[in-house]
Amino acid sequence: MHGYDEDKAKVIARLRRIEGQVRAITQMVEDDKYCIDILTQISASNSALKSVALLLLDDHLNHCVRQASIQGGEVADEKLAEASAAIARLVKS
Repeated sequence: MHGYDEDKAKVIARLRRIEGQVRAITQMVEDDKYCIDILTQISASNSALKSVALLLLDDHLNHCVRQASIQGGEVADEKLAEASAAIARLVKS
């Protein structure tokens, strides 16, 4: 079981909405829309992706990392390092 199991439908719905946004951006470029309007839509898509990422991270911390901390030892260390690396990637993006 993954940490996001309870939110899976919500995650999928959000990702499908983002997919539609990205298709719309492609259409805007094909239709020669104004640059700033395209950049605004790209920014909105990026924000939506970050929102999904934060939801998944929260689920991971509350499920996978919590379970590993109960087990302790190397399992806990591994999950904490994994979460830390994921947070670092999100901060850099």
